Amino acid sequence: MKKCPIVLASVGALSLLLVTSVGAAEVRLICSNALQSVMVELGPQFEKATGHQLVITYGSTGPLKAMIEKGQAFDVAILGVEATDDLIKSGKLTATSRADIARSGMGVAIRKGAAKPDLATTQAFKQALLNAQTIAYSDGGLSGIYLKGLLERLGIAEQLKSKIRFGRGGEMVGEGKAEIGLTQISEILSELGADLAGPLPADIQQYTIFPAAIGSGAAHVEAAQALLKFLKSPEAAKVLKAKGLEPV
Repeated sequence: MKKCPIVLASVGALSLLLVTSVGAAEVRLICSNALQSVMVELGPQFEKATGHQLVITYGSTGPLKAMIEKGQAFDVAILGVEATDDLIKSGKLTATSRADIARSGMGVAIRKGAAKPDLATTQAFKQALLNAQTIAYSDGGLSGIYLKGLLERLGIAEQLKSKIRFGRGGEMVGEGKAEIGLTQISEILSELGADLAGPLPADIQQYTIFPAAIGSGAAHVEAAQALLKFLKSPEAAKVLKAKGLEPV
């Protein structure tokens, strides 16, 4: 989990302007890594359009959910469906504010400029993994849980055991720490040192929906509502599509 330096830097740049803005608020957003590339672009747009400031904490859904359960202060959360619904049931998020923002598919990352493996079929995907020297994916979160189960279902988990490197798939590939990375397509597209080899084959593809909801203890409810409205706007939809996500 990390704070986004680009978005946080924009807070300081706007601070002198915002002191004169009526009703300006600092909106604390807890956000899945899958939408980081989106929010890096949309964050400054939202700030400019509304006068509010954004402070964003990124991470995998599991750890972020745990932070909220332990009492982390926040205004809006964008997590996976199951985590969001659990937090609504436990009273941490408000049910009436829940809004689906985007759908994300999973893909295969390779090093920038490397030859793309055949991913047309599940058998070809299996062979690409068996041929790879090292494979990276998250040890946890929605993607990691799905991929661990997928490798077991494909019958290659044991064969790949010594090749697995846990971490963010696109980032690990971009840094030269793995030959192949498995993660959300949106995460791969945001890595300068990695290319998208392609999506997972259709019969094993996993789509994840990311809802947003306002925290039951939000300090700035109106500003949080403004953020949700902005994320459902046509302008936001254009950025989502450009970053490999599908608006919903």
